[in-house]
Amino acid sequence: MPAELALVISLAGFVAGWQLVVLAFDYPPFILPSPVLVAQRIADELAGGTLLHHTGVTVRAALSGYGYAAVISIALGYLLAADRRIERIVAPQLAATQAIPVVAVAPLIILWLGNGPEARTLVAALVTFFPILSGTIVAFRAVPREYVEMARISGADRWQTLRLVEAPLALRGIFGGAKAGLALATTGAVVGEFVGGRDGLGALITIARGLFDTPLMFAALAMLAALTLAGYLVTTIVERLMITWE
Repeated sequence: MPAELALVISLAGFVAGWQLVVLAFDYPPFILPSPVLVAQRIADELAGGTLLHHTGVTVRAALSGYGYAAVISIALGYLLAADRRIERIVAPQLAATQAIPVVAVAPLIILWLGNGPEARTLVAALVTFFPILSGTIVAFRAVPREYVEMARISGADRWQTLRLVEAPLALRGIFGGAKAGLALATTGAVVGEFVGGRDGLGALITIARGLFDTPLMFAALAMLAALTLAGYLVTTIVERLMITWE
């Protein structure tokens, strides 16, 4: 079965199960709205422009943070994979930072940078950074050393070896980390919006919670899920286009 068809079937099954639960237990909309009600609310908010505005704010923060994190983490990941001495110094410190929840750091970032998009971008970058870094290190470490040695014996310099041998063979692993990081980028942006944002899907969820507007909360959550799924699919397509030899 094609992966795309399996995805559609699984989503349809999830929605059908959701509808059956609502009907079987007769939940009121403020507890668990039906998918039909949520879809109607999404359509209404899209028509009014509210959902598009908040979604755009979250997308910009998530993609900006993801872009910064990807550039830095891939470059640093290659450096750590190539030089174990640097890795022994830097890697434990980077791992220790992962013990600090981003929810605990976000208020400090908001305090330092204010409620603007810079703070949300930084939170998204922090959440995204480590998965891409880890994937990059593992990917470059998995490149067979005999290929690297053969390239150097053939006269390739460091840049040519990286461009023609190491990077192509490491792409699969790098994309694995990139997809994991992209899934977390929206999470980081939403955390920043929860803490101090006035716009974005995180802020919209906070507003809906205060109004006990559960269908609106589900509409915002559905948009977050759709954004993450779209990002994953786009990254997968780019991966297939770039890796043509497997």
